[in-house]
Amino acid sequence: MKLQKLFGFLGVVAVAAAMTTACAQTDAGISTSVKSRLAADDTVKAYRIDVDTKDKVVTLRGEVDTPAAKDRAVEVARATSGVRDVVDVLKVASPAAATSGRIDDARDRPRDDTRDDNSTVGDAGITASIKTKMLADSTVGGLKINVDTTDGVVSLTGDVKSAAEKRRAVAIARETDGVKSVNDKLEIVK
Repeated sequence: MKLQKLFGFLGVVAVAAAMTTACAQTDAGISTSVKSRLAADDTVKAYRIDVDTKDKVVTLRGEVDTPAAKDRAVEVARATSGVRDVVDVLKVASPAAATSGRIDDARDRPRDDTRDDNSTVGDAGITASIKTKMLADSTVGGLKINVDTTDGVVSLTGDVKSAAEKRRAVAIARETDGVKSVNDKLEIVK
């Protein structure tokens, strides 16, 4: 079952990466592409890194445990198609914080085979799944919508052309496996 989830997640990431690579020239497309690549990277996928893009400049925010993870996240973002520059606001946790039993460090946690992996690759997988569905939907302009997921809570930001497009985008997010709730910050722009 876990192997099926892993293959399903990797499939979603691959589809999202392929779709957004072709259309990655918008800021939302670039953010999605960077998030997908970070989720697929073995060095940084266990960290929660917020990715925001404005005028093709990617800003990375969050906390990682090692300088190597920080460097790799910046490297992955810079290598993403359409990225003009990367602003690194990532912080490396102090050695005391890294060893104090923080629960968000997946490598130091005891393995619990009964837990749901939504907190690690799950959030990135949810984001990639939603973006893939939006890009495939004829009603939703998926490239103009930014999707961020934290602990299963999805935030949708960006511009939509109609109330129907807004409703459909929110419905797609709500119907996606693993989503606990949706924060609708979409604005209707005519």
